[in-house]
Amino acid sequence: MEALAGAYLWIVAAHVIFVIFWMAGLFMLPRYLVYHQEALAAGRSDEAALWVEREGKIRSIILTPAMIVVWVLGLTLATVGQHWGEGWLHAKFALVLLLSGYHGWAVGYAKRLARGEMRLDGRTLRMINEVPALLATVIVVLVFVKPF
Repeated sequence: MEALAGAYLWIVAAHVIFVIFWMAGLFMLPRYLVYHQEALAAGRSDEAALWVEREGKIRSIILTPAMIVVWVLGLTLATVGQHWGEGWLHAKFALVLLLSGYHGWAVGYAKRLARGEMRLDGRTLRMINEVPALLATVIVVLVFVKPF
């Protein structure tokens, strides 16, 4: 544990880097879903197939690996920094759980689109695209301002 305490700032840096990667994926995948759904609705099956491929790559190369690293590093920071008793961390933890759920929803919706199932209209899909930005904003405020 002492070795980790000495590397605390490096762990913070790595955590922030992988949060950026995860957020980039969470911003990109829902936009891909909008384009994918539009291609499906217009009957452009060749284009829809390309979106399936792109969505798979972003999930396997960026999105899921980054989320896993974010969780591992975040839990490590909370333990090494002895933050478990702090209210802001509990709120952040709840929001990161929501963000992880959103991640799972987006992956699931991509798989439904790959099967040709469109359950949302384009406007709703575009509005849902804003969820990661809102959650990330609150998380950043919690981490840096520590309001409670």
